Amino acid sequence: MSEAGPFKRLLSYMRPHRGTIRLASFCSILNKIWDLAPPLLIGLAVDVVVLREDSLLASLGVTDPWHQLVLLSVLTFIIWGLESLFEYFYGVLWRNLAQTVQHELRLDTFDHVQKQGMGWFDDRQKGDILAILNDDINQLERFLDKGANDLLQVSTTVVVVGAVFLLISWQVALFAVLPIPIIVWGSFRYQRSLEPRYARVREAAGRMNALLENDLSGMSTVQSFTAEAHELARVEVLSEDYRAANREAIRLSAAFTPLIRMAILVGFTATLLLGGWLTLEGTLAIGAYSVLVFMTQRLLWPLTRLGETFDLYQRAMASSTRVLDVLGSPIEITQGEYTPARTEVEGSDLILQDITFGYPGRERIFDAFNLSFKAGQTTGVVGSTGAGKTTLVRLLLRFAEPQSGAISWAGEDLPKWQLEALRSSIALVDQHITLFPTSIMENIRYGRPSADDDEVVEAAKIAEAFEFVEALPDQWDTMVGEGGHRLSGGQRQRVAIARAVLKDAPLLILDEATSAVDNETEAALQRSIERISKGRTTIIIAHRLSTIRRADRILVLDEGAIAEEGIHEALLDRNEIYARLWSVQTGAVTEFK
Repeated sequence: MSEAGPFKRLLSYMRPHRGTIRLASFCSILNKIWDLAPPLLIGLAVDVVVLREDSLLASLGVTDPWHQLVLLSVLTFIIWGLESLFEYFYGVLWRNLAQTVQHELRLDTFDHVQKQGMGWFDDRQKGDILAILNDDINQLERFLDKGANDLLQVSTTVVVVGAVFLLISWQVALFAVLPIPIIVWGSFRYQRSLEPRYARVREAAGRMNALLENDLSGMSTVQSFTAEAHELARVEVLSEDYRAANREAIRLSAAFTPLIRMAILVGFTATLLLGGWLTLEGTLAIGAYSVLVFMTQRLLWPLTRLGETFDLYQRAMASSTRVLDVLGSPIEITQGEYTPARTEVEGSDLILQDITFGYPGRERIFDAFNLSFKAGQTTGVVGSTGAGKTTLVRLLLRFAEPQSGAISWAGEDLPKWQLEALRSSIALVDQHITLFPTSIMENIRYGRPSADDDEVVEAAKIAEAFEFVEALPDQWDTMVGEGGHRLSGGQRQRVAIARAVLKDAPLLILDEATSAVDNETEAALQRSIERISKGRTTIIIAHRLSTIRRADRILVLDEGAIAEEGIHEALLDRNEIYARLWSVQTGAVTEFK
């Protein structure tokens, strides 16, 4: 991608803020113009002191030297006031624009990420996505806050100083301004060289953030396996990669300013010597010579900061590319407009017909798979690991799409449903419980944000969570901690079930809801499940067969196909896969072959 690529993409994204960008740019340019005026005033002052009644101001009608100095003092106040005023304006405009674009870009990117299917997340590391949403967007904000103004003001300085030099003495301007094209050309050469280096810096930062996020999330595993030294070594490797990528970029960017200084030295020396010679010869006025010398200094200072500005620019463009690539990634899960009434959904079977599905790079899980979930019935699904149980849930929620075949509900294929309508009709209790770092009350209310406190408490009673919550010191205001780590496994499960109860969806899916709890908690959860599944289409995916023994129908999946089907007693009588699993779990046999 050319160096203009990410910049054009960024400008395209910021199109709604064109008015603010123009106004901020206008204020930056005017501020720099007024900032460059004092050397002209100094030249005029020298001209007044040396030439008195023959000065430039005298030719404009102000003949008295004292009055000329008074006029220059008034102009100084006005110019400094205008410079300060426009500095305030551009500061407010650029900083607020930076914060606004940062805010909108983070929201737009996060909203886009939320619309992706689960396959999109499978191909990416969560830590890298977090780095994009935080570090990369913050890098862009830093450029808009400072770098954009610096680039504008450097450009204005070059144009204004060059024009002043040409007006005063084209001979001096020819030598003084000669290095500027070389500097500009060199700047763009440096920019192109820095672009891939900072792209590697951002990639290294993403890999390191991914590892840190994974280690912090799994700290209990790290410590239990006494793998702290191993993880430290892995972090050290990635941190060293990040440092090496930065070192390579720094080595190049740090050389930029000294080279600019040497180029500027040529222009300054030309001004000093050639301008001084012309002044001594009487060709150039002393005041004009003073202006040239001071203007050269005004040109020197901002150009020496050009390397820092380009460094900030390249970091921002590397980050913008990563952010805009995510924002521009296609959403694989499409949706329709079908939004059936709740009564239609409650009375309809959920039908899977000729479903073929497999994850990329892996064997197929389903091949011409057919299944129907009866409305109002509880269906238990069991099977060995890899049989397709969790994949079935992902297909129903459209977290993944089948390669062929159709899934229909309420008379329409799922792709024709509006996604919000579909997922609002399903309450999921996942095997990996996700609780948010807020209170128990708010975690349950997540199922239906509009619910009042009484409805939340009633849902907790149905889920048999009421008693343990009431026994806590802070009761419903108890903070569960990140991921709910302050609660036990069984307590987290009950809160999750209460959340699903409050959602009150036509279809309830319980994916291994009792897999990580003790027998007493399992018994409580079974009572809750039986209570909330009455009259509701319910799918229970279970490892513990005791959880589904009272289901209206039990399906046994084996290698992506339905191997057995029936009620608990009938499946035991068949004395096949289900019966053997039951024998193992109840202790009737000691080994399952």
